[in-house]
Amino acid sequence: MRKLLNTVYVTTEGAALRKDGENLVAEVEGQERARVPLHMLASVVAFGPILVSPALVAACASAGISIALMERNGRFQARIEGPTTGNVLLRRAQYRASDRPEGIVRSLVAGKVANQRSVLMRALRDYGQDMSADDRAAIAAAVERLAHIMRRAELADEEVDRLRGSEGEAANLYFSVFDHLIRAPDAAMRWTARSRRPPLDPVNALLSFLYTLLAHDCRSACESVGLDPSVGFLHRDRPGRPSLALDLMEELRPVLADRLALSLINRRQLRARDFETQESGAVLLGEEARRTVLAAWQERKREERQHPFLEEKAPLGLVPYLQAQLLARHLRGDLDAYPPWFWK
Repeated sequence: MRKLLNTVYVTTEGAALRKDGENLVAEVEGQERARVPLHMLASVVAFGPILVSPALVAACASAGISIALMERNGRFQARIEGPTTGNVLLRRAQYRASDRPEGIVRSLVAGKVANQRSVLMRALRDYGQDMSADDRAAIAAAVERLAHIMRRAELADEEVDRLRGSEGEAANLYFSVFDHLIRAPDAAMRWTARSRRPPLDPVNALLSFLYTLLAHDCRSACESVGLDPSVGFLHRDRPGRPSLALDLMEELRPVLADRLALSLINRRQLRARDFETQESGAVLLGEEARRTVLAAWQERKREERQHPFLEEKAPLGLVPYLQAQLLARHLRGDLDAYPPWFWK
């Protein structure tokens, strides 16, 4: 089992990261704030203007530690990593499979829709008695419709474009009832519709931030097993887009990101005052709110769940790596199909 290594998140603007021996050292205004041994690190994620020393860049590249640079709002800017690794035969198998991706796309769509449905069903169990009859009926109808879409994706011999259409239909249905899952009384924390680039309300800002963190982990997972993160199956190839990483995160978004966002809002760990609205209308997490989210994200990744295919417990933070390994096994011919991760 792969060890769940740490990710260092740096959110203080003007902080400086340097190498001291075999350690990463974070400083703010010349004062040391943190020291982490490099052998315990999987990646470094820096938000906003952060100074990274050339010696630390070289050490991280040599040790296989990626450095991701983000804007303050969490939007990806750049990624620094060492030489490309991986089995060329595996990547050739991946490229061949991307020309006929129906089987893998079917599994990805089934996993995502099943997990969206599970999130809605959990909300009915947890909050159903406190909901209005109309809210319960809307969620129940969405649960039933998602079950139909999932069965259609699993059983029908559909073309890739139709499978992608099913995924889009499920996403629209899921988000059409997302506001019913928010129990906080703050009117500014309600959900209307998905908006991104930029997010236009606090809930979208929170989701976009969490999706960026998940995409980073999924890309690292792809690279760790030797897959090319830019060549996907569900997502079409596009220059500069990590399509395979986005594929892997689709089945994990409802559970790892959406559920965490709902928990932070419903427990009132985040309020409207924790977000900033820019002149352009974009809504961003404030600095303290980013720290709250990152702490909750790291805690969430340590939670253990039974893997439905491997039949063993694993931290949620390892699930992207396990799924990348299963995908690699399928591409090599060791597994007849890619087994999605179902949350229960």
